Amino acid sequence: MEGHQFHHKNQRQHQQQQFHQNINNTINVVDVSDRFPQWSIQETREFLMIRAELDQTFMETKRNKQLWEVISNHMKEKGYHRSAEQCKCKWKNLVTRYKGCETLETEVLKQQFPFYNELQTIFTARMQRMLWTKAEEGSKKKATHLSTDDDEDDGNEESEAVSQKGSSRKKKKAKVDSESGSSKSFFRNLKEILDDFMRQQLQIEAQWMEAFEARENERRLREMEWRQQMEVLENERLLMEQRWREREEQRSIREEARAEKRDALITALLNKLERQ
Repeated sequence: MEGHQFHHKNQRQHQQQQFHQNINNTINVVDVSDRFPQWSIQETREFLMIRAELDQTFMETKRNKQLWEVISNHMKEKGYHRSAEQCKCKWKNLVTRYKGCETLETEVLKQQFPFYNELQTIFTARMQRMLWTKAEEGSKKKATHLSTDDDEDDGNEESEAVSQKGSSRKKKKAKVDSESGSSKSFFRNLKEILDDFMRQQLQIEAQWMEAFEARENERRLREMEWRQQMEVLENERLLMEQRWREREEQRSIREEARAEKRDALITALLNKLERQ
């Protein structure tokens, strides 16, 4: 009796294990089939908005694995379940397509890659941040140089004249002048950097226009050659049609002449038979 119960208990445990295994297999099949669903346009735009907010953090850190996890969590909060690796691969694909669309026309660009403006906004903001940091670094270097010079001057003045009150006023005025000069130099450097940036943008735009005009001229030349070939083919067709009509007219003339001869022979034979 106890052996029978033990056997029944083992059989029931085996059935439960098999049932749970079947459920796990079913879940795995569903997960594999839905592992990489296609990104929708709205989902991609939400992803680019999140990536744009964290772009500065990405530029400041070397190990960005945790940042992709943050983006994945933000996507889940918006209702899109994407892993960190999927978000990283999507970003790389978008950047690759963005670089490949730099030479395309505007209408073709909107049709083939609708996220060009979002990526251009991200990279433009990144460029501006880099320019600001360079300008701030240059202003800091000049400010530190001026401050060291002022410290040396202050030491000399204190050793020479301690009791003079007018020297302190002069030093304060010199500090104010130096600070105003450093701020002016900062804005001057910033203006130079922005001018260089705009000059580079104008050069890139001019190169793009030259490439576009070259492609347009090449297209016009190909179209002109195609039209000339079509005209030659049309003229050949007209000549062949004219020759065919002339041959048909000659054939019809010969047929009429044969018919007249045949009628004349038949008439002569009938007349001869009537006489006989």
